[in-house]
Amino acid sequence: MKILLLGIGNVLYADEGIGVHFVNYLQENYHFSHPSHQLDVMDGGTLAQGLIPIICKYDYLVVVDTVNAHGVGPGEVYFFDFDKAPSEIDWQGSAHEVEMLQTLIMMEMVGDRPKTYVLGCTPTVLEPMTLGLTPSVAAAVPLMETTILKHFKSLGFEITRVKDLAIETLIPDSYKRGVILDEDNQI
Repeated sequence: MKILLLGIGNVLYADEGIGVHFVNYLQENYHFSHPSHQLDVMDGGTLAQGLIPIICKYDYLVVVDTVNAHGVGPGEVYFFDFDKAPSEIDWQGSAHEVEMLQTLIMMEMVGDRPKTYVLGCTPTVLEPMTLGLTPSVAAAVPLMETTILKHFKSLGFEITRVKDLAIETLIPDSYKRGVILDEDNQI
C-alpha cells in the first residue's frame, strides 16, 4: 500500500502552518519502515487542487492541517476518518482549508480519492507574515505526535526516533522545503 502523509498550510500565517511544520518535524525526527507499505511524507503547502495528480497515486492519505471546530479552544487536536468527520468540524476556515476540502470532494466524485484521514489542530492566530506557532498550538504538538505515531504503528510500521529536534527549531526554514517535483511532476 502506498501511503502519503501530507502537511497542508501557509507557514507565513502563524498557526496555519502547523500541518507543514508538523510533517517536517516528523520527517526530521523519525524513520518509518514497513515490509510492504511505502510511506511518503510531503509538504503540500497551499497547493490543494495542484496536488491531485500526486494524491491520486496513493492508496491511503493522512492530511495534517488546521481544522476549525465549533465550541472548542485553540490547540485542540482531532484525528478522524474524512468520511466520518465529527459534527463540530467546520470546513469554513482559511482559503487553503476550503480548497483542500473541495479538492478531496472533487477526487471522491471521480473515484480518485484514497482512503483519507485528517490530523487537525484548531488554530489561534492566522495572521499574515507571522512565521511560527502560538503557545496553544505548539503545546498540541506532543498529542499530535503521539496520535500519528500510534496510527502508523497500527498499520504495522516500525518507527525509530533518529533525532530529537524541537518543532520550533525547524520553523525558520520551513518555507525553504516545499514540494520537490521532477520533470514528470513526481515527488
